Amino acid sequence: MQAREWLVLSRLPGVGSRQLATIAERSPAWPQGWLATLPGEAATALRLWLEHPARSPIATLLEADQAWLAADPARHLLHVGHPAWPDLLGQIADPPPVLWALGDLAALSSPRLAMVGTRRPTREGLGNATAFARELASRGWCVVSGMALGVDGAAQQAALEAGGRSVAVLGCGVDLVYPPRHHRLYRRLQEPGGLLLSEHPPGTRARPGFFPRRNRIVTGLSLGVLVVEAAEKSGSLVSARLATEQGREVFALPGSIHNPQARGNLQLIRDGAVLVRDIDDILAELTQWRALPDPDAAAPPPVSTGEGAASSADPLLRWLSGSPTPVDALVGLSGLGIAECQRRLLELELEGRATQAVGGWVRLPSPPGAC
Repeated sequence: MQAREWLVLSRLPGVGSRQLATIAERSPAWPQGWLATLPGEAATALRLWLEHPARSPIATLLEADQAWLAADPARHLLHVGHPAWPDLLGQIADPPPVLWALGDLAALSSPRLAMVGTRRPTREGLGNATAFARELASRGWCVVSGMALGVDGAAQQAALEAGGRSVAVLGCGVDLVYPPRHHRLYRRLQEPGGLLLSEHPPGTRARPGFFPRRNRIVTGLSLGVLVVEAAEKSGSLVSARLATEQGREVFALPGSIHNPQARGNLQLIRDGAVLVRDIDDILAELTQWRALPDPDAAAPPPVSTGEGAASSADPLLRWLSGSPTPVDALVGLSGLGIAECQRRLLELELEGRATQAVGGWVRLPSPPGAC
């Protein structure tokens, strides 16, 4: 489906993201298949828009949405099928039907790690957020967070200042600054390397209920989540729980037993989160990312595999291993466009060199007698 259809679905009343995702998995034909499966209120609204658009409230909303998108080339509507849509979101139970984007879509092409923590960090917590974000940026990772005060904002600012990439997922429209104190960071996230995302249309003001929902996107976009510093009842623990439910790795920095702002971290470690001392502790768990490419190094020459084996020497094989690697991460590592990356993966699958698994693509052992 095209952007217009996804935009209409996102505006339907009486249907949530989880239900839309369940229906989308069946690949219903547009529009009749959707009309047959949508719940009553949503189906009625869609039918009205299709048959009598001038009488439909959706038509007015759609016109405003399209006008906002057309006003600036840095504004985008992401959806399944869009070249920049993060495939990792397809693994969660309730992905947003669309994501409103403002900034540099290239930020989504790097492997991503979420960094979260308290809004009232200690000096040590702020220092750790800054240091880990800078190191992640230097290793080619994108820092994902919610642009909140404290740890979140400090990590994102540090990643960008180090020349890296960062994605902020907002609990309001991407055209609004929340919290207002992060106006400078908000502007920086619209420059190269930065990106603002939201499932809410432009003009939507922040509400308390939006932030827990926002957190599922922060973790869903990421291969794992690093909790830098969190109290026992911190919202960061909600993010950690969501990450676990989504099959993501949870990492936590240890803290003093005398620091109330670190008790949440100690609880996470007690419950099984990976204790982190440095960046290598994180990358050791995310085994497919142990060797990120050096941007200044020349690519190795293709391996010759004999006549008729051009596809088996595909450079994508360099980035595949026995651990699943998501498509959007392969795009960032290989430098290929998403369409070209998907085409090559299909060829490798047909040759029996790679296959799709939960969490991404894996490399298959060479068949007996293969060169």
